[in-house]
This record gives sequence, C-alpha cells and structure tokens, in this order.
Amino acid sequence: MSTGHHLNIQPTELKFPFELRKQSSCSLHLTNKTDQYVTFKVKTTNPKKYCVRPNTGVILPGMTCDITVTMQAQKEAPPDIQCKDKFLVQSVVVPDGVTTKDLTPDMFNKEEGKVMEEFKLGVVYIFANPPSPVPEEAEEGSSPSMNIQENRCDALLASAVTKSLGQVTRSLGDPKDKSSEVQPMISKLSEEKDSAIQQNQRLRQELDLLKKEIGKKQSGGFSLSFVVLAAIVGILIGYLLKRM
Repeated sequence: MSTGHHLNIQPTELKFPFELRKQSSCSLHLTNKTDQYVTFKVKTTNPKKYCVRPNTGVILPGMTCDITVTMQAQKEAPPDIQCKDKFLVQSVVVPDGVTTKDLTPDMFNKEEGKVMEEFKLGVVYIFANPPSPVPEEAEEGSSPSMNIQENRCDALLASAVTKSLGQVTRSLGDPKDKSSEVQPMISKLSEEKDSAIQQNQRLRQELDLLKKEIGKKQSGGFSLSFVVLAAIVGILIGYLLKRM
C-alpha cells in the first residue's frame, strides 16, 4: 500500500492475468484519509492499451473509490516477459461540495502554493500457463515442415537399413554358396557400405540445415524413431567394416 497526505493507494503494482488475445482487468482502490474533499486523476504511459474507469473523480472524506483498469487483448507477449508500462495517480484537495462535473484540467496543473501528490504504479503480468522451453507444437510434432523433413530422414535411413540387412542375410546363407560368390558379395557389401556412409553424411547435412531453420522460430528435438534408426545404421556399418 502506498500512502501520502491525501490518499491510501492499493495495490502498488497493477497485476494483470496475461493470456494472448484475451482482455484482462485488475482493480485499484483509492481511500481518502483526510477530512477534506480530494480529487484524483489516473494517467498511463500507454493510453491506447489500457482503459481506466473512472480515470478521474472526487473522493469524500474517509471514503474509498474503486477503479477498474482494463488491458486490451494483446497479440504478443512483451520481450523478456516484462512490462514497462507505468501509471500515475495524481491527487489534489478541493473545496467541499465539489463534484466530478466541476472538475477541470487545470486543477491538476502544478502551480506554486498548490499541494498535489503523485504516485507511480508499475505493471506486472501474471501468466496462467508459464512459457515452456519446448513449444507444445514441437513436442506434439504438429509442425508441417518438421514432419516433412523428419519423415524424409526416417525414410532414407530405413532404406539404408533394409538394404544392409538384406546383404548381411544373404552373406550368412549356405556356406557352399559362399565359395563361388565370395568376391562378388564382398564387392556388393563394400558398395552398400560406401552408399550408407554417403547417405549418412547427406542426412547429417540436411539435419544441420533443419536445426538452423527451426532454431530461428522454436526449439525442438528429433523423434525417437530417428534416434533408433540412426543407432541401427551405426551398428550395421560397424558390423560391415569388421567383415571387410
């Protein structure tokens, strides 16, 4: 609570529940602590963003005025989730019997001999759902560009694994057949090994580009299937190299 000679002001910070594209409000309470009539005026550094009702008025001795401050729906959150908007409450003692209709702008002019109090109030946003380090869109895999690139990588890896498994299966076939086809089989396995290595290198390059593009807009991770397939390819390549 802020207190001066004229008013008790509560709260000292205006806290708005923040949710994108939704209007929100908070209350401000001004209590006249004197035995005189006190007029007030509420200003803000961002009048297009906030609506203050009432923004001016007269408070009788010992009485409280409840003010509603409404923030218009916002399309985006402020940088660093901090709001730099400010409010200013001005108060001046006026003659008894003065009403809101009698108020004029010059009553709040700073003049010699006039006692005018001013209080500055900050603004705080309260997030119902704090921002997650990993956007829900990325966690659920709902991003079209992410799905396309990831599916392409999975398909290429699956193709390499299928070919390598086929070659290994044939190479472990009937021993009698190996004696006549060992050289062609070694040659084919070598070619498949080189092809798998080249595909793996291309995939790494594509994934690097993909990570750079995604990093500009959101954070994300690779799918579980991608990690498993990459591990299988590594094992198969190691197996093939040992057989060479």
